[in-house]
Amino acid sequence: MRVVLDANVFVSGLISGQGAPAEILERWRDEAFDVVVSPAILSELERVLHYPRLQQRCNLSDGDIRRFIQVLRKFAIEVVPTEELDVVKADAADNRYLECAVAGGATLIVSGDHHLPDLGQYGAIQILSPAGFLAFLKVG
Repeated sequence: MRVVLDANVFVSGLISGQGAPAEILERWRDEAFDVVVSPAILSELERVLHYPRLQQRCNLSDGDIRRFIQVLRKFAIEVVPTEELDVVKADAADNRYLECAVAGGATLIVSGDHHLPDLGQYGAIQILSPAGFLAFLKVG
């Protein structure tokens, strides 16, 4: 199963080490599903991880961030979307996740940001909260 994770899922999972986002990252490491990323998602994630307050709070160095992005590039499926979507009006940046999912043949998007889960789905792509995704994994 191919899944697109919102940057907030990655960041929350890295910061806390507990809760649904951390468990999702653990399940990915255990190969319960494949993660699909795009250059736009990697760029957003790198930008967010460089927020000074986040770096201080989590004791993240530039090297730590660079290594994390390299791990994603190595172990995730990286796709380059060719279709530009304008579905999420309230936060246009969230459209990058839809584009990635379409280009990568993902069946799910997981986001802690309400804009995407409020859609429920886009075509055949289901959009779930982190807790909803974990429940889905436990059922499946």
